[in-house]
Amino acid sequence: MSEITFSSEEKSEIIQKVQKYFNQELDQEIGSFDAEFLIDFFAKEVGPYFYNRGLYDAQQLVTERVEEIGYLIQELEKTTKL
Repeated sequence: MSEITFSSEEKSEIIQKVQKYFNQELDQEIGSFDAEFLIDFFAKEVGPYFYNRGLYDAQQLVTERVEEIGYLIQELEKTTKL
């Protein structure tokens, strides 16, 4: 898996969300540098868990759809006489 990176716009939005969370939920101020440091930590250390979960969920969805297609194909089969 490659390193998780965000565009500058995405990172700025995430930083604002972290700062808002700290302010509203923890009643603490957090600077942009600290918020960015925290985001980088989570992206590196926790991000792979979310990434892998996303892959697992996508794989499950594809498996379900392929199974559905298999049933639809079976419904198209013609009866044969011997």
